[in-house]
Amino acid sequence: MFKTQYFILLFISVFLISCADQAKNKPISDTQSKLSILQNPCGENSAMPRLFSDGQDVYMSWVQVADSVSSLHYAKLQQGEWSSAEEIISGSDWFVNWADFPAIAANNGHILTNFLQKSADGTYTYDVKLNCFDAGTGSWKKDFILHTDGTKSEHGFVSVVPYEENGFFVSWLDGRNTMAAGHDDHTSHGGGAMTLRAAVVNGKGEISSEVELDDRVCDCCQTSTAMTTNGPIVVYRDRSEEEVRDISIIRRVDGEWLAPQTIGTDRWLIKGCPVNGPAVDAIEDKVVIAWFTAEGGEGKVNLVFSEDGGASFGEAVRVDSGNATGRVDVAMLNQREAAVVWMEPKGDEELLQLRIVDSNGSLQQPATISKTTSNRSSGFPQLEKLGNSLMLAWTVVEDGIKQINTAQFAFNQ
Repeated sequence: MFKTQYFILLFISVFLISCADQAKNKPISDTQSKLSILQNPCGENSAMPRLFSDGQDVYMSWVQVADSVSSLHYAKLQQGEWSSAEEIISGSDWFVNWADFPAIAANNGHILTNFLQKSADGTYTYDVKLNCFDAGTGSWKKDFILHTDGTKSEHGFVSVVPYEENGFFVSWLDGRNTMAAGHDDHTSHGGGAMTLRAAVVNGKGEISSEVELDDRVCDCCQTSTAMTTNGPIVVYRDRSEEEVRDISIIRRVDGEWLAPQTIGTDRWLIKGCPVNGPAVDAIEDKVVIAWFTAEGGEGKVNLVFSEDGGASFGEAVRVDSGNATGRVDVAMLNQREAAVVWMEPKGDEELLQLRIVDSNGSLQQPATISKTTSNRSSGFPQLEKLGNSLMLAWTVVEDGIKQINTAQFAFNQ
């Protein structure tokens, strides 16, 4: 009798554990049947795509380089097809960088984009220039500067989200304080610290409410911003005096900016910028953040949810399969699930991976979107939600030629 009860209990325990494991690794059935490659209007030597979804359409910006001239383009995905490419602006004095690429967002027909323009001869001396399409007049205001400091220093890593009726909330890294301590040659990050700043741009391209959010941050990791019920949040790689470079969030609540909060418990000590920033998305007060860390010597991609607009977070979940390269993006699918995209090696190959994660910690099996390369030329993959699909964009490099791929990945709500 005792042995019979023992084996029954053992069977039940094994069955429950097996069910729990399956719940944490639910399959994405037949990746290829869910993935559709979309023809896009990006020309040869196109790179640095950026996606934005307003829930009805998807906008994509990118940069093309021909000879010594760089040009910023955009197109819109409507009813499953990309529009023709439109060139916004071009120049021969831009700062074109694989990791610091233009942003794009739309709000009631108004569009805001940016590019980086050299301001002096130093390696890290460039300004953030904006281009704003006014839906009311049907015209662009182009090539105007975002920040007001006037220093010959580094400005970049812009993120943009719609804000208020026709405007935009913009965050960026600002190096105005790095010119301290007599660094007159402008060829390094200088003596002061990189700062995180933000401002509001209305639909006519008028800038207001510029504010410093953090006076010491990592020098060259992307910022990411989202809008919650309470207001905007910005996620970025912070930098302590001891060179711990973990992810922080700063929130605007009731019209006031609160103190930054550290996300996770990485305590990654690194005496240099990893050039691998976080990504954030939100639906009302549900927030998801994904980020890369190499604390402990192994690359990891972590993801965490918040139920209260970023005031507190649950336990972080690791989503990669091991030794990740990072370069993450993330999108909320609904109020309990998110999709994350990242890069990681598998044998001699580098893969672009996608995974759906539930706020209770359940993980679907990762789906391989494409082979890629860990070289800088492959840039950062992009991810946005549109209806019951995920839109993806990434850069493919073959025989030294860059080309942007776009795809649609169907998921079940």
